[in-house]
Amino acid sequence: MTSLYQRIQPYWQLTRMNRPIGILLLLWPTLSALWIAAGGVPDMPVLVIFVAGVVLMRAAGCAINDYADRHIDGQVWRTENRPLATGALTAKQALMTFAVLVLLAFILVLQLNAFTIALSLVAAVLAAIYPFMKRFTYLPQLVLGMAFGWAIPMAFAAQTNTLPVIVWWLFVANIIWTTMYDTFYAMADREDDLQAGVKSTAILFGRYDLVLQALLQLGYLLIMILVALQLQFSMVFYVSLVMAAMLFIYQLRLSRQRERNACLQAFLNNNWVGAVVFLGIVLHYQLG
Repeated sequence: MTSLYQRIQPYWQLTRMNRPIGILLLLWPTLSALWIAAGGVPDMPVLVIFVAGVVLMRAAGCAINDYADRHIDGQVWRTENRPLATGALTAKQALMTFAVLVLLAFILVLQLNAFTIALSLVAAVLAAIYPFMKRFTYLPQLVLGMAFGWAIPMAFAAQTNTLPVIVWWLFVANIIWTTMYDTFYAMADREDDLQAGVKSTAILFGRYDLVLQALLQLGYLLIMILVALQLQFSMVFYVSLVMAAMLFIYQLRLSRQRERNACLQAFLNNNWVGAVVFLGIVLHYQLG
């Protein structure tokens, strides 16, 4: 007789709860936006809803991603043991998981204002279409950046019921950052993706990948400096950007041989980038 653990385990793997890096990469810019929108003290109910929403929507995104890639994952070394690739779950079960998680996230959003509810519909569409983009464009990472970054306007809408210009600077910065770190992720799969016939920025960038990665990193830092100037951030935030720049340099050095595990480590290292930037924002409001 199958135990409860054995029945739950494939869903746990499907939603990538065993690998929380995606939650953290989505959480840091969301928290940063909330802190800026609230001037340093977010409303507690809004904060709780957004943290829970991040967990649910990231899990939903993983489920629909595995559904989209169910015929591809078995051909890729890193994904060959995912539940749909092994047959532990069916495509219908993955779709049902996605639907339930999105519904739960929407129930959370219903506790917020009408503006945020309307914006959440865009978030659901972006989460649903992103996994299919690698079949049509070499820029699926750009769409992922939009999907991950949409929590930023939602955070401002929930906290202030407005979308000031600074929202879109933060949104663009997040798109650039996400494109960069997910390109490191795609660099680890580049050879398998070429054989499977799917597209990515890693394939598009080719032998200029690290140069273009450096330009994306520089673009992110420059936009965040403009944000800091516009918001009159204190020096402590600029220190956090220096730390982020040092982490970026480390990522480039780490991946210079394009070795698979090193590229994955460069991807994972971006958790610390998000963390130090958020810490700089928190300290600005605490010490300012």
